[in-house]
Amino acid sequence: MEPETRSPYERALGSRLSELHPVLQRYFAAIPAGSVGVGEGTFQRFGTKHWWLRPVLAWVARRQVIVPGMHHQVPFRIENRTVDGQQTAARTLELESGTWTMVDAVSLSESGQVVDVLGSPALVEAAFEVAADNGGLSLNSRGVTVRLGPIRFPVPKVIRPVIALSERYVAEVARQYVRLTVDVPVLGRVYEYHGSFTYRFEEEA
Repeated sequence: MEPETRSPYERALGSRLSELHPVLQRYFAAIPAGSVGVGEGTFQRFGTKHWWLRPVLAWVARRQVIVPGMHHQVPFRIENRTVDGQQTAARTLELESGTWTMVDAVSLSESGQVVDVLGSPALVEAAFEVAADNGGLSLNSRGVTVRLGPIRFPVPKVIRPVIALSERYVAEVARQYVRLTVDVPVLGRVYEYHGSFTYRFEEEA
């Protein structure tokens, strides 16, 4: 069997890929062999205002998923790679407390949903519906699973986080904008980030 050369987003969107802004088409396509996609920018807001989540998030932060506290004007760098049809990303943030990196790997499920596995080792798995939206891309979660080694715990719908992510490109300022929100039933918004960045390809070191 030939190795998959398209990214999970390309396969999920199919012909709808052409509805994205050309810059986003390039961003969500597979990274060329021997290259890394590099984004550099600033998160205007990143984290959560809920202090009572700090003990749990401190542990999750060590697994490179999310970090406690609410942070503002955070410089960051993202590195994207494509390996055998899987898209990986490492986002390194320059927090006041020091450098911290969030990692994830995106693949495509048999049902056509994009599946994002976060953490090292893997801790959270979220399945998303993908849509082209006025030149941008949107992801809306349809399921969340917690992974503890070989054991998987699907989160029941009554308490399942609702994750929404949008990416768009603003030509007037030549920057890409990203926004993510995580809402939990009853509790409301428990996590978010939004920011902007520029993006380029570099040769893999």
